[in-house]
Amino acid sequence: MDSLNPEDFKVTDKIKLSKIPTKLNIDTDKDQEELALDKIQIKLSKKQDAMYAHNKYAFLICLQGMDTSGKDSLIREVFKEFNPRGVVVHSFKTPNSTELEHDYLWRHYLALPEKGKFAVFNRTHYENVLVTRVHPEYILFENLPEIKSVEDITTQFWKNRFEQINNFEKHIAQNGTKILKFYFHMSKEEQRKRLLKRLETPEDNWKFSTGDLKEREHWDEYMDYYEEAINKTASEHAPWYVVPADDKGVARYIVAKTIWEELKKLTDITEPELDPKVKANIEVYRAQLKQ
Repeated sequence: MDSLNPEDFKVTDKIKLSKIPTKLNIDTDKDQEELALDKIQIKLSKKQDAMYAHNKYAFLICLQGMDTSGKDSLIREVFKEFNPRGVVVHSFKTPNSTELEHDYLWRHYLALPEKGKFAVFNRTHYENVLVTRVHPEYILFENLPEIKSVEDITTQFWKNRFEQINNFEKHIAQNGTKILKFYFHMSKEEQRKRLLKRLETPEDNWKFSTGDLKEREHWDEYMDYYEEAINKTASEHAPWYVVPADDKGVARYIVAKTIWEELKKLTDITEPELDPKVKANIEVYRAQLKQ
C-alpha cells in the first residue's frame, strides 16, 4: 500500500476512461488496507489541527462518481479522525426553489470552506455538466433568459459552462483554497453487485433507489460526459485524480494519501506562537492553578 503514488492517478493529459483500470492488481487484504489508512488518518488529523490554527489555507475536496461508487463510506472512513470543527461535508441534491433563483454556482460558493477548514463536496458543481448533459431538460428549471427549450441548449452553452467552472476554481485557488477532485472509477459490473447487495441485505435495503436503476441505463452517456468534464477541467491548481473504485479500501487509501501529500507541500503551516507575555509567565500561571 505504501508504494501507491497519488501522482499515478493524477490527470496530466487527455484520458480515455475505458483504458483506465477500475481495480488495481495489488496483493492486499482488508486488514492491511485498514492499517495503512489508520496510519495516514493520524497524520492527517495532526496536520489538520495545525492548519486550523494557522488559518490561511482551506481545502476543497470534490468527490464524483456513479451511484454506489463509495463516496459516502469514504468520507466516513478518511475523515473520522479529523476535529469536527475543521471539516464540513456538503451533499448536493437536486437544486431547491431558492437555489434555482440564483445561478447554478451560487450554492457552491456558499458552501466553500473557511480558512483553516476542509469542505468535502459529495457530488459537486460538476453535476451541472454531468446530470444535466444526460437530462438536458433539467436546465429549463434554471429559467435562463435565452433557453426556452432543450433545442436552445447548444454546444456553445456547454463550452461556456466549462469555462465558468474553470474560472470558479481558478478564483478560489488564487485566494488560498486548495482543490482536489476525485473521480471514483467503478466498473458497471461492480455497481451491479453493490446494488444487488443493497437488495439482498435487509439492513441495507434503505439505500436502494429505483432511480439508481434508471440512471444505470445511461451508463455509457455518463462515461462520455465524465471523460469530457475531466479532460476540460483538469488543471494544476484544481487537479483531477481518477481513482480505481472497485476496491473501496484501496480507493480510500489513495484519496487519504493524496490529501496528505498535498498538505505536506504547505511547509509554512505552523501552529501560532504563544504570546511572549503569556510564555514568560507560564510558571506563574501553573502555580496559580496548582493552588
